[in-house]
Amino acid sequence: MNSQWADKDFYAALGVGKDASTDDIRKAYRKLARTHHPDSKPGDKQAEERFKQVSEAYSVLSSPERRQEYDKQRALFGAGGYGSPFPGGGGGFPGGGFPGGGGSGGAPGGFDISDLLGGIFTGSGGGGAGGARTRSTAAPRRGADVETEASISFEQAIDGVTVPLRTTSDAACRDCRGTGARAGTIPRVCPDCEGTGMQTSASGGLFAMTEPCAGCRGRGMVVDDPCPGCYGSGRARSSSTMQARIPAGVRDGQRIRLRGKGASGERGGPSGDLYVTVHVERHPMFGRQADNLTLTVPVTFDEAALGATISVPTLGGLPVSLKIPPGTPSGRTFRARGKGARRSDGTKGDLLVTVEVQVPARLDDDLRAAVEAFRKARGDDDPRASLTTSGRGR
Repeated sequence: MNSQWADKDFYAALGVGKDASTDDIRKAYRKLARTHHPDSKPGDKQAEERFKQVSEAYSVLSSPERRQEYDKQRALFGAGGYGSPFPGGGGGFPGGGFPGGGGSGGAPGGFDISDLLGGIFTGSGGGGAGGARTRSTAAPRRGADVETEASISFEQAIDGVTVPLRTTSDAACRDCRGTGARAGTIPRVCPDCEGTGMQTSASGGLFAMTEPCAGCRGRGMVVDDPCPGCYGSGRARSSSTMQARIPAGVRDGQRIRLRGKGASGERGGPSGDLYVTVHVERHPMFGRQADNLTLTVPVTFDEAALGATISVPTLGGLPVSLKIPPGTPSGRTFRARGKGARRSDGTKGDLLVTVEVQVPARLDDDLRAAVEAFRKARGDDDPRASLTTSGRGR
């Protein structure tokens, strides 16, 4: 017996009684399949799940042997089945889906839905002999994500830039148009998953696990005569160039995600994403700390000692004036607000200016005399006196 039938009421799924004839079951299925077929309601996941329910119910109840086995199992577990989603055996069925279920052209039990429905939902499968036609209800598959890199200048990272990116990814094979079959042939519905691309396996008890079908690797179709261009995969390597916007304020090594710019999907599925790792070149003057720019500016001894107003460059803008107070030590950092990197909200960070007191490598006679006069005027003032006192105390 099939343990997966224990919680399913196939009569309720088709809206018929337990004593319904084979003809009544066929008519009920035909009506429901026309209403809920995915081709009549593209993109409607609820309709797709209901179609799977009625397909599975019909595959069991249309076969005298399987119906007899199902009736015995229902009697064993009680009317409606143990844990049945259709208590009471009433007509209609809820919106939730059953695990498994079949699809057009390959429904459970091996019957051909296209024959039952008069071919109203079948699509052309290629130029095979006799105009053979087939259809798979395998779910759409999202395209793969693609990785690439881009190198930009320091200024471009601060202001943002649009760069050309060349990517290589999987796309539908041009020779077979994604079918995986040699020209003039068509793939067939996978007999293992019956076109769904998924398989449900019982793991003991009332639990089951759904995973991609091993026979068709989740495609729902089996290729007997593979395309020589893609070796039956239906996918081939494709290169393309696109214009991608790198946002302002990007950092070196940052990974940017561009939605829908990756590999194209299968069976109408969405495209994957493109991930761009950005490499930012170093700037000869400016550095960066988060959203702030950094700059080291040299000042003379007298500017640091007596105070001064100096002109400081900015990145891509006019210089700003910075006031150095008297007695400024070397290494002190000042802040020029709003002169840094652009943030995601449109505001800007600051420019952090660190002053560095320059000591002349050579002194002429006048400078030497001035420095010696300063030393004499300083007297016995020792800037290291505190270190000496602290060392003795230990």
